[in-house]
Amino acid sequence: MELRAGDAVAVLRPDLGAALTRLDHAGRPLIVPVPNGADPNTGFHGAYVMAPWTNRLDAGRIVVAGIEHRMAINRPDENTALHGFLRELPWSVESSGSDHAVLACAFDRAPFAGTARLEVRLADDHLALALRLTNRGAAPTPMGLGWHPFFPRPAGTRLHAATRIVFGRDARTLPVAPRPCAGLNGGDAVLVGLDTHFAGWDGHARLDWPDGRGLTLGASGAWATNLQVFAPPSGSVIAVEPVSHAPDAPNRPAAAAHGAMHVLPPDGSIEGSLMIHWHR
Repeated sequence: MELRAGDAVAVLRPDLGAALTRLDHAGRPLIVPVPNGADPNTGFHGAYVMAPWTNRLDAGRIVVAGIEHRMAINRPDENTALHGFLRELPWSVESSGSDHAVLACAFDRAPFAGTARLEVRLADDHLALALRLTNRGAAPTPMGLGWHPFFPRPAGTRLHAATRIVFGRDARTLPVAPRPCAGLNGGDAVLVGLDTHFAGWDGHARLDWPDGRGLTLGASGAWATNLQVFAPPSGSVIAVEPVSHAPDAPNRPAAAAHGAMHVLPPDGSIEGSLMIHWHR
């Protein structure tokens, strides 16, 4: 599904988890494009929805109403369940136009039962996203949502984001030792090697590329509190991920203190929105 607005082009794949496989302006990529035939959910490219949890669950464990559930492990080297499963499911198209689309998904994988709705709107100078997750089960259930974009990171890229808390990470990249911080403001020396969670985010971030172009991110709702940043040493990419909760929050009280999953009553919802502006 291709959206166009002025010199901006976005390509969505409803059949592959509502992934965004391309976002360009004036022929220049704003996210790392997914190669033809590649899976948008594997590899450092594209952008995808994370739900009904984000980041890692240790051993895939989550307890609801006193019953322990185990989500499928998709990081066997870490023994973690990563980024939820809605990115694996086909989504339907509720409505669409030349510059916008509304996609929907129903899911039922205990303890999670619900619906998701993603609204995407493209303009010549920005992309707007709004994601809502609703509990359709009979019991209150913790849920979370996020968005995982891979932006280009040529040498000299800089990121600024104001946060109050930064987490350490253990050998399995699970969060430990939250401590006060002033956020991120720097280039390669600060960014390279991060797979790090930040809490107390103000919902705003700026990514500047060395050629003078860049992006600003403005999050609201459940996405305006927590941020995951991933800049692997082996690859010129950076993921700046608005998320609704801290990694492994259901199993780690210290993490939950800075971003618990939202316990949704039956028919209750959680929503997050993001506006991405590009600039020269």
